Amino acid sequence: MALDVYVGSLSRYYAGDWEGTAERVASDRTGRSGAQDRLKEAERLRPRVLAWRDALNQSLGANAPAAFDWNESLDTPHFAGRPGWDGFGSLVLWAAYTEHPALRRPPTLPEQWDYDAALMRSNAEGFRSRYSHLVRKVELWLPAAFPFTFEAEDIDGRRVVVGSAETLQRQLADLNNATWKVDDDEVAAWSRRAPLTDAPLEILARYAFSILSALARAAVDHRLPMKLDT
Repeated sequence: MALDVYVGSLSRYYAGDWEGTAERVASDRTGRSGAQDRLKEAERLRPRVLAWRDALNQSLGANAPAAFDWNESLDTPHFAGRPGWDGFGSLVLWAAYTEHPALRRPPTLPEQWDYDAALMRSNAEGFRSRYSHLVRKVELWLPAAFPFTFEAEDIDGRRVVVGSAETLQRQLADLNNATWKVDDDEVAAWSRRAPLTDAPLEILARYAFSILSALARAAVDHRLPMKLDT
């Protein structure tokens, strides 16, 4: 199943003005007028995004290590990748089984992988996961360094789990060091060819790892949010 991951301004995301979505493909058929409409929509959404960010800062108060801040202008760069739900789920389970080595990792992604025993242990109350910003159903990673995840309303009023792009980047690097121990060149090579959906769990996990690592790096380097396109 398709799952895109986006890095960039949230105004652009909610306007649908980014590559990698079915909405963008469909709107491209309208040509120049469609592109102009998306830019206008992004500009219209920008004050709403800034107000949402201000409210988020106020709600966290002293719990936030620093005020959330990033560039919401229309000339901000943006990035996208498609790990797919099979790839993303495989990576999540790969991380969960890494911190629960007594459990036997499945050879392929289970159909109901979000109820997997290792993943449930990683999310159990009181357990301090080494990969919390990957395994705890995070949908939005903000460009700031903080160790915790938290639940909040997104711009559309949906309850989502929020994490840190910097912490995600570090935890992905820790996962590589704990398991594969490969360099950046080999990681990049993993994403050059998408595996079949019924590929072994590790192959799908590596593919998703390569995509998420590159996007987390872009989010940190450019100080931009990173979001699952669910």
